[in-house]
Parts: sequence; C-alpha cells; structure tokens
Amino acid sequence: MKLRNQILALAVGPLVFAILAITGLITWQSLTLARTSIAAFERNMLAAKETELLNLTNLAISAIRSVYNEAGADDEAAKAEVKRILSSLDYGEDGYFFVYDYNGTNVVHPRQTFRPGHNWLDLTDPDGNRVIFELIRKAKEGGGLFQYKWEKPSTGETVDKLSFAVGLEKWRWMIGTGVYLDDVFVATAAAKTELRRSIGQTFLIVALFALPAVLIVFATCMMLNRRQQRTADGKLKELAQRIIDTQEEERLRIARELHDGISQNLVGVRFAIDLARRKVPAENAAAVEAIGKGAHALNDAIKEVRRISHDLRPRVLDDLGLTAALEALIAHFSERTGIATTLESVAFKHMLVPEARVALYRVAQEALTNIERHAGATKVNLRFASSGSKVQMEITDNGRGFPAGDGDTRAAGGLGLRNMEERMTHFGGRLEVESSRRGTVLRAILPISTMKDRSTVHREAAE
Repeated sequence: MKLRNQILALAVGPLVFAILAITGLITWQSLTLARTSIAAFERNMLAAKETELLNLTNLAISAIRSVYNEAGADDEAAKAEVKRILSSLDYGEDGYFFVYDYNGTNVVHPRQTFRPGHNWLDLTDPDGNRVIFELIRKAKEGGGLFQYKWEKPSTGETVDKLSFAVGLEKWRWMIGTGVYLDDVFVATAAAKTELRRSIGQTFLIVALFALPAVLIVFATCMMLNRRQQRTADGKLKELAQRIIDTQEEERLRIARELHDGISQNLVGVRFAIDLARRKVPAENAAAVEAIGKGAHALNDAIKEVRRISHDLRPRVLDDLGLTAALEALIAHFSERTGIATTLESVAFKHMLVPEARVALYRVAQEALTNIERHAGATKVNLRFASSGSKVQMEITDNGRGFPAGDGDTRAAGGLGLRNMEERMTHFGGRLEVESSRRGTVLRAILPISTMKDRSTVHREAAE
C-alpha cells in the first residue's frame, strides 16, 4: 500500500471504527432495553389474564356453591342444575366454562356441543400436549393454570389458550375456563415491529451524521494528499530539470574544454610531429614510417575528441539552431551506421527557446542511439514541423520494434525513454511511442509556449 493510502486509512479508519462501535453499542442497548420492555409487557399481560381467569373461576364457583354444597355425591338433579348454570355463564363469544369428569368425559361445553358425553382424556393439541389429561391433573392438585392450543370460536383458528382448572371433588368433576392469547402475541409482535422500526431510525440518524463526517474527513485527506502530491511532484520535476540543466551545463563546459583545450593541444602536437617528419632525412625510412604512424594515431585521437565534444554539446546547436544540429546529427549517424537517414523540416515562424532546443536535440540523439543499438533498422526518417499550437518531432524506423506497454513509455523501455519523457513533460509536452514488428514511431510534442517570436530573437541578437 502506498504511503498516502496508508495515511488516508489511518485518518478514516479510526473514525469509521468509532462510528461502527457507537452504532453497535447503541443498537445493543436499544435491543436489550426493548426486549426487556417487551418481555415485561408480555408478562404483565399474562399476569392480567391469569388474574382474570381466577376472578372468572371464583365467579363460577360462587354461582354454583349453594347448589353444590347442599347436594349429595349422586344428586343428579343438582348436577343438572350446575350444568345449566355453567352453560349460561357466557362472557363474550370466546368466553365460556367447560366441565369434564376425572375420567375425561365431557360434561359441559357450550361452544362445541359434540363433546358432551364423549371421553377426551387422550386428546392432544398440535404441540403434542394431552390437554384434558393435564387440565384434570391441575384440578386434582387443587387448581392451576395450563397453556395449550385450542380452536378459537370467533375465528375458527387454532391459537394459544391459557386455562385455569379447579376440581369439584365430591362429584369428581374438573371445572375450568380459559382466555385466548393471540391478542397478547399480536400486541407483542406489534411491539417487536416497533422495535425494528426504531432500530432502523437509529441507524438512519447515525448514518445521516456519520456519512457526512466520513466524507468530510475523506475529502479533507484527499485534498491534503493531492496538495502534498502536487507539491512533491513539482519539487521532483524541479529537481529533475535542475539535474538536466546541470548536466547540460557540465556537458557544455567539458565540450568547450575538449574543443578549446585538449583538441587545440593535440592539433599543436600534430603540427610538431609533421614538422619533425619533414626534418627527418628521407633515407631514414623507419623513422619516417614511425612518425607517420604516430601522426595517423594522433589524427584519430583528434577526431575522437571532436566527436565526443560534438556529442556532449554541438556548437552548431547554439550557433545555427536546431535544424542544422539535427542535419549534422543524422549525417554523422548515417555515416557511422550505414543506415539510410532522411530529415524533413519546414521553416519555422517562431524560434524555440534554448532549453526546448536542447531537449528536442537530446531526444533525437537518444532515439538514434536506441535505433543503432536495438532496432536493426535499415531506414530512419526524422520529420520536424510546427503547427498553430505545437511543435512536433517524429522519428520513424523500420526496425523490429519493442513492446510498447499500451502506450505507456515507462513500461515500454528503460532509462532512455524515461529521460526523454521527463524532458518533454518539463515543458508541458508529451512523448508518444508506437511500436510493432514493422517498426517504431516516436513523437516528441511540445506546446507553442516553448517558442518565442522573431522580434524577440532579433532583440536578443542585437543585445
């Protein structure tokens, strides 16, 4: 990961983590509180139902107490009267009393008239509970509550029901009544729905505050990052150009030293050798031959010094301009390599600034060096032209080419191409490379801002 991405992650990461932690804590507390409240609400409603069942059961016992207390164990008339009383004790469509004997035979059931006279001891609900058996057991224990599933008369659906059963020991009867709990569960479900809605609102509120905060931090980091990057890039480009300028100044100094110093000294030595050769007697053939070989070697050294001086900084570039310097460059290149080289150039309405001339010359010099070393070309064409908004130098060869890296010169080659691109980028230009098996096209393009008009040129010449 790059340093700027690490800094961005360090800046945004803790904020995102804190927001997620706070949101998680708020959600956990909300869920805990809501679940506790819903559980307490459900317990209170069930307690209210239990109290209601106890009151209803006491009411029914009170209604039959006088008849039951005065009757004997086999008093059928009293039993019939109690059946009538309990059958008439309705409290709503779903509120009624039922009676079973301890053997499981139904005695009273005002809503399901098919049950009286039949034994239901083994009746089970959808959950597998033995409903009548458990109710009779609660009654034998002195009375108690039992929850099970039963058909609700008003809807015909099987829902949860809570019943309270007590025993009439003298007659061995179980008397009970119950309330349906679907309304309790509906209220609980509504509370849970409200809980989910509240949590959703909490997330929305947190998001409304957190998202802009994260975006502001992110945008600030990106702005600072880009500012620092632009500053660093500017300093890097400035440093690179300073290095290039220093190199050019050093090349110019060395070229002058070679041309004006070493080259002149070597020429003087050559004249001295020529003078010595003329003074040696003709009959001393060995001495004449040795002096001739030395003079020939010295001539080669002079040529090499001049070549190095020219490569470092051709004087023609400063004296006659870029076109003349390119003509000399390709002539020397063609003579040295045997590659057919042509130059196409049009007359300029404007002159390039000195730094831009040097940059284009170095690009051409590097390109021809690469062609000589790697391309295996037999033809090279250098075309130099200017339009209304740019100056373009195009170098084409018919060599073997190289992978161009999808137009990315940095991926296409080594240090030479990167140096060429940096030279163009410094002046706001660009370097384009198109390469295939049929050859390579290199374009160095500079904007019009790198040129100065003729009046400036003449004024500078006069000064």
